[in-house]
Amino acid sequence: MSKARNVVVAQSGGPTPVINASLRGVVDGCRAYPGIFGTIYAGYHGIEGVLKEELLDLSAQPEEELCLLSTTPAAGAIGTCRYKLQAQQQEDFERIIEVFRAHDIGYFFYNGGNDSMDTAHKVAELAAARGLELVVVGVPKTIDNDVGDPEFRLIDHTPGYGSVARYWALTVQNANEENAGSCPADPVLVMQAMGRKIGFIPAAARLADPGREMPLLIALAESGLTLADLADAVNDILRRRGRCLLVISEGFPVGDLGERRDSFGHTEFGASALTVERVVVNYLNRVGLAAQGSARGNMPGTDQRHNMIYASTVDLEEAYRVGQKAVQIAVKEGGGYMATILREPGPLYNVRYDKVPLEQVANSERRFPPTWIAADRLDVSDEFVRYARPLIGEGWPAIPLIDGRQRFARLRPLFAGQKLPPYVPQARR
Repeated sequence: MSKARNVVVAQSGGPTPVINASLRGVVDGCRAYPGIFGTIYAGYHGIEGVLKEELLDLSAQPEEELCLLSTTPAAGAIGTCRYKLQAQQQEDFERIIEVFRAHDIGYFFYNGGNDSMDTAHKVAELAAARGLELVVVGVPKTIDNDVGDPEFRLIDHTPGYGSVARYWALTVQNANEENAGSCPADPVLVMQAMGRKIGFIPAAARLADPGREMPLLIALAESGLTLADLADAVNDILRRRGRCLLVISEGFPVGDLGERRDSFGHTEFGASALTVERVVVNYLNRVGLAAQGSARGNMPGTDQRHNMIYASTVDLEEAYRVGQKAVQIAVKEGGGYMATILREPGPLYNVRYDKVPLEQVANSERRFPPTWIAADRLDVSDEFVRYARPLIGEGWPAIPLIDGRQRFARLRPLFAGQKLPPYVPQARR
């Protein structure tokens, strides 16, 4: 490309505490190459914003607000979406190319998980077929840590996971203090963790107690256990310790919950008529506990992915760097890649930033390694602890406060002028 071309950056899927750090990394990276990148736009609410030609002008935003992106959680700054581009939605794909062509877009950065990488890959292929010179690079994101391959060769971990892991490490610590004090009346506390049917998030509860001093059980969806198995294990702990903490995956099989699914086909357990936590608490109280009192439950919701106070400083730094890396890939390598984080070998935690072809991560789904599940299937291994411990960092994030309240980025509603007729995305008709 001989002249500076404009940029679109967009987000898709569930947000994370550090998603805007990656956004800032892309913005800062592009601004470092003024001869290559022109105006930087955000697709407002992801690919839906592109379809609707709603392009938020990031280049026109106050510098202070852009700097605050690093400590602004979730997706309120530019929005996200759960809009899946299906193969049969050819009108949608053609509309994306039309919008990019109308606004001289030469670079597209898409921040998201495996489905988002599939979208980025399809857009890149169509742009090439339609003769649009477009560089497409993916930026990884998901709290579930399920992007990649079982051997962790494509990506070691995704930005967002370190912060939700830290959330659970600290949440379980606090819950243990409460349970220790209230156990004469409430000896069992059941806590439900996000992650669908993939166990990386509930497994992080072990980071609260790597020495295994707490009466803590961890039930992953992959454990293969039943409700009766859980009750037996809880009562064994009660007989020995007098109290029990049980962290359980939202995808643990307990029967029909009335689950709903998003447009990607993913189960939305938080929107279900019932929850695993409630089913388990009710079951334990019905079959009886080996201690006086009742089981109680906590079900943290979307605060697992938007709580900036619990964000990992390591996660914040890596999210920013991987956003910058995506820009460097676009400049030096071209499109068709996702920026990635790879762990260096050795006893000290260190990572490098690299690239992987989009087609290799599109619709990938990494499972929790079976070897990281303990023999009794109610804990995780020390190997998992060694993997996850560096990701949660050491200190607290520095979040600005004004009048006792967090100061988040507030971008101005400055949009590119629309050049095309109004459009309703196909799946919304």
